[in-house]
Amino acid sequence: MNASPMKHFMGCLVVLSFLGAAASAAEPSRKPDKVARGAYLVQTMACNDCHTPWKMGKEGPEPDMTRMLSGHPEAMPLPPPPKLADGPWAIVASVTMTAWSGPWGVSFTRNLTPDSETGIGKWTEQNFIDTIRNGKTMGKGRPLLPPMPWPMYRSLTDEDLKAMYAYLKTIQPVKNRVPEPLAPEDLRAGVR
Repeated sequence: MNASPMKHFMGCLVVLSFLGAAASAAEPSRKPDKVARGAYLVQTMACNDCHTPWKMGKEGPEPDMTRMLSGHPEAMPLPPPPKLADGPWAIVASVTMTAWSGPWGVSFTRNLTPDSETGIGKWTEQNFIDTIRNGKTMGKGRPLLPPMPWPMYRSLTDEDLKAMYAYLKTIQPVKNRVPEPLAPEDLRAGVR
């Protein structure tokens, strides 16, 4: 019994449609991977600009990616910041772009690596979200200081903050204890 060419063609279409449906079901979701989304957000939101120490490269200053997101280098004590006159100049930064001085005192950028002793390794996802939402360490500790733009970042969705946290947990841990901030009165008293 020979099948007519039309029946053969229809049979092939049925088989191809089943194969196509099976292939579609096997495809991974088109939704972006959480860690990849977090990497994208951390990179485009300029986290490396302050949380990664800068060094002099062949073409000028550049982030030292061997210390990616490790914050102000603990082995780099700083002298007191220069006195700023009242007027249009009110902020100075260290050459590494990880220490900032202004009317609030001196702030040092935090170690965002997953190091459990000096970074965010012991933080939970909720600690991270609360920190950004409330502008306070762990959501209830000391206030985040300039230049951290947390008032803008707190508008991120929970999904975006969770993605950023997921990405930060995957990067290389760097043991680096960042100094505590100095209040303006500490500077006047010469405390370092």
